[in-house]
Amino acid sequence: MRLGYGLITCERTHGDPRTWVDRYREAVQLSRLCEEHGLDSVWTSEHHFVDDGYMPSLAVTSAAIAASTSTIEIGTGVVLAPLHHPLRLAEDVATVDNIAAGRFILGLGAGWRAEEFQRLGVPQAEAGRRLGETIRILRAAWGAEPFEFHGRIFDIERTNVTPKPPGPIPIFVGGRAEPALRRAGRLGDGYLATTPPLEALPASIATVKAGIAARGAPQGAGFETRGAPQGAGFEKNRDAAGFRFWAHAPVWVTNDPEGDLDEALRQNWLIRWKYADMAPAQGWPSDPLPEPPPLEEATAATLRRQIIYGTPRDVAEAVLALGDTLGEGGQLIARSYYPGLSFEASARMIELLGEVKRLL
Repeated sequence: MRLGYGLITCERTHGDPRTWVDRYREAVQLSRLCEEHGLDSVWTSEHHFVDDGYMPSLAVTSAAIAASTSTIEIGTGVVLAPLHHPLRLAEDVATVDNIAAGRFILGLGAGWRAEEFQRLGVPQAEAGRRLGETIRILRAAWGAEPFEFHGRIFDIERTNVTPKPPGPIPIFVGGRAEPALRRAGRLGDGYLATTPPLEALPASIATVKAGIAARGAPQGAGFETRGAPQGAGFEKNRDAAGFRFWAHAPVWVTNDPEGDLDEALRQNWLIRWKYADMAPAQGWPSDPLPEPPPLEEATAATLRRQIIYGTPRDVAEAVLALGDTLGEGGQLIARSYYPGLSFEASARMIELLGEVKRLL
């Protein structure tokens, strides 16, 4: 069972004097610590126009991490594909993968914040189709030969995208709704599940597998790819046997389970609240940042059920149990990056995750 770390977002928090310069420097330092402590991967996450500075530029940050590490895999959880032109995304991702010498993993999702689509001039109703066409274009663009693509959204004449990546770049697709799950199975090399609740994971995996089974079935008119080797970009040309199921979930590792519980709940509440706060936070200033409301008992009880929490041995047992659901090649990305933690506390968390990894 593989174990990763994330999702690095470089958000500032209320009352914390650290600047974005500090946050991005720490992101690279924490990634190096992940490598030093034997974790398999480190992950970033994308949003735009958020008052706390939620990371908007995953390729740039991933390149910085790649240049500062040598063995750890670097993933995106996720790039909001509909907000990017697929040719520019193909170039950026291939460039990062060259800097990383083949260690890059591309996680893609459709997005959900209306403001992001509005400000960037992308019709939100087209998000699913844009994601699907983008995946096909990326695979064709990274092929050895020039290609052309004619879809409902994108119409691309004969183009040679460079640089070429040093090898195949795995594409993991996220999402929760049934169409997104089927799309992940049909088009992805793997599914990147968002949890909690962990209890929903088996049903999601079953729906993804239905998408895998539908590979190569007619999907209706709407796209044509020419010039890509072996018809790259089309799902029927890829081997489903290597498809992998990965998930990210909140994890808190501690040698003091009783003493740390309140802080673990508070840090997870900060993340949970901020996602809800993003929806109305359009055009809000970044100084001062809003203070999160108090954590209510009912919410604390829910969070306690949803966090993978405990000593390294406790967490290792939970990760191994999750591995039974994810199957061969499974990976848990521990969402142990908490914007409200000090750098020292975050570094200690990574050290403890390294102990978990050694127990797997």
